[in-house]
Amino acid sequence: MKPSLLDFKLKELQEIVKPSFRAKQIYGWLYHNYAQNFDEMKNIPKALKDELSEKFVVNPLKIVKKEISSDGTIKYLFELQDGKTIEAVWLKMKETLTDEAGEVTQEAKYTICVSTQVGCKVGCAFCLTAKGGFTRDLTAGEIVGQVVALKRDNEHKHNRMINIVYMGMGEPLDNLDNLARAIEIFKEEEGLCISGKRQTVSTSGLSSKIDKLGEMDLGVHIAISLHAVDDELRTELIPMNKAYNISSIIEAVKRFPIDTRKRVMFEYLVIKNKNDDIASAKKLVKLLSDIKAKVNLIYFNPYPGTEYERPSKSDMIAFQEYLLNHGLLCTIRDSKGIDISAACGQLKEQDEFGKAKERDNLDKKTESEL
Repeated sequence: MKPSLLDFKLKELQEIVKPSFRAKQIYGWLYHNYAQNFDEMKNIPKALKDELSEKFVVNPLKIVKKEISSDGTIKYLFELQDGKTIEAVWLKMKETLTDEAGEVTQEAKYTICVSTQVGCKVGCAFCLTAKGGFTRDLTAGEIVGQVVALKRDNEHKHNRMINIVYMGMGEPLDNLDNLARAIEIFKEEEGLCISGKRQTVSTSGLSSKIDKLGEMDLGVHIAISLHAVDDELRTELIPMNKAYNISSIIEAVKRFPIDTRKRVMFEYLVIKNKNDDIASAKKLVKLLSDIKAKVNLIYFNPYPGTEYERPSKSDMIAFQEYLLNHGLLCTIRDSKGIDISAACGQLKEQDEFGKAKERDNLDKKTESEL
């Protein structure tokens, strides 16, 4: 695979492209105009474009499929240079608001959920991505390319703010070096200028790497995929808990540098008859009592073949009310894209199933012809 221009910070690109002002022009094409190929870079000399095209690609991925939900959520399937596929999601978080005169008082606000790996090593029992196993880490350019492609596809201007959540396929901290590089590329003032405050890294709890991320001091938020209040259930749901148990995660979170005005997000995937009872809510309050925390309750999104079920709305509300009544800030995440392939990895799974079926039909056709 060729490296991508999206792998580089501006200063690094200026070391490659001479004169350096050409690198700045190219950077503008990448992040202000969302160029997908060298031909789109109109003011770059042909000789330079030809030279670069021999060594690099522009965006290392392409959109091969997308599904649009009635709530505005768009799930994308990308194909990488080696033919592997990953997913990303475009989420509308707030609608455009206007006053009586029709003037816009608030622009619509969006979040992009990106993947960091092809597959995942963690093996969460409730996650469809885990069923396909782990293939490889994404490069920084492949992480960055998802955001660039989605902003381009939705005609979202470069200077309009957007939030990034590393909550797609893969465990972000298992690909820490490329994750950190992508975060820094997003922060480039000459590029998309997305501050660390607008980037959230979601982890299943690699406590030693939570410490390493904290030492990098990238200014990002961290979200912990907790999902259980005791090690027995958490090990069932997340086998990695044997190595990184709840106690080690809580201690790592306490060491993580955060803005004192902010709270640490704990994601709690609620599964019917597993962790949706008030006894679990009581344990969660006690567990997080020494942390400035916010709990985000998430409905489990069922997918074909899973043994787990979606909790009832009444149980979700009762769980939330118990937390709120005992001093723990808590929200229920709105289910986005429930009418499309909402579960992480589902669109990829459908695509691979379709390709396998096509190959099977082709094999049968060939056999009949013989």
